[in-house]
Amino acid sequence: MTYDANLIHKNYNFSEMYKKLILYLSFSLYLIASNCTVAQQVTSPDTTVQPLADTTEITLLFAGDVMGHMPQINSAFDSSSGTYDFNPVFSPVKPLISGADIALANLETTLAGKPFSGYPQFSAPDSLATALKNAGFDILITANNHCLDRGKEGLERTIAMLDSFRIPNTGTFIDENARTLRYPLIYEAKGFKLAFLNCTYGTNGIPVTKPNVVNFIDTIQLKQDITKAKQANVDYTIVTIHWGIEYERTENAGQRKIAAFLLKNGADMVIGSHPHVVQPVVKYYTSADSSNYNIVVYSLGNYVSNQRDRYKDGGIMFHATLQKTDKTRLKDVSYSPVWVFKGNVNNKLQYRIVPAGTDTLNYPDYFDSESKIKAQQFFTDTQELLKNIPVKPSDSL
Repeated sequence: MTYDANLIHKNYNFSEMYKKLILYLSFSLYLIASNCTVAQQVTSPDTTVQPLADTTEITLLFAGDVMGHMPQINSAFDSSSGTYDFNPVFSPVKPLISGADIALANLETTLAGKPFSGYPQFSAPDSLATALKNAGFDILITANNHCLDRGKEGLERTIAMLDSFRIPNTGTFIDENARTLRYPLIYEAKGFKLAFLNCTYGTNGIPVTKPNVVNFIDTIQLKQDITKAKQANVDYTIVTIHWGIEYERTENAGQRKIAAFLLKNGADMVIGSHPHVVQPVVKYYTSADSSNYNIVVYSLGNYVSNQRDRYKDGGIMFHATLQKTDKTRLKDVSYSPVWVFKGNVNNKLQYRIVPAGTDTLNYPDYFDSESKIKAQQFFTDTQELLKNIPVKPSDSL
């Protein structure tokens, strides 16, 4: 019996006792070595959930930068229980997130424990991760310029916490052996086998402490990683990448060059983050057939943060549907513009991710006249920038 540690199933329905034992011992030994306190250690698979039936289509959702500025952390604190609750932040968009077969977000903070801190060196409560899971996110990527904000201890504890909460994650690793076993992240759902890669341009000048590994934008390494994914016979390869210039609403020549390299060497889709504003979404046609194309999302923008300036106060959730016939292809794409509400709810400062545009009328509790103007402005700005991509209707919310 062999165990492919690089393979993660949608419902985590691991049946062999050997696999469970290896996973449990690996996580336990690692956590002991890291001197971590685990809020929720999972020791057995959930056997109540049945695997989804194979199908010819699968839906994907990508969300941008999940920040942990100090005002956000303070707003989540419940003085009566002494705990932090981020679940309400995602409640307005939870139906869209959980409605996707696979949902992914960029965790741009560490889970390094107390003292909690925001910019410039982030450490958020562990409950931020569990709130993301509760909202429906299946994968969190961790290679970004803030992944080393608390050094080696912060990087390792972040991975340990995500693993203990059984949230698949990729981009940073405790050592090279862990990277070899866990990378690329191969995820199976609904009869599709997908590979997720993740890398960053840098770590704000903080050096990586050995034996830790952070995936950087290294074209030689990226080519090898894409090749490894293809050798695993995946249906689709998605590269999530932290790049570009902060607050620039147009991608630069360097981004375009890297995107072209990735597509040429076998990536099927490229999803970008870091600028904290939305950047263009571009279709790259691979043949004369207009139905056959690759997608590059240059920047998803902020998903949730304390940044309130125009263009920075929201982002997009990018939707993609893959279809499998004789081969897997991109069937259609769309996006949902989301705006970050910051204001008083029940006499307390709160944050909420809410649909922007006409959908704001469905959330009167979050929109006074000023907020409605700002949310509509964000929607208009985003729609003008992404003229070639349809907005996903969210009437079901």
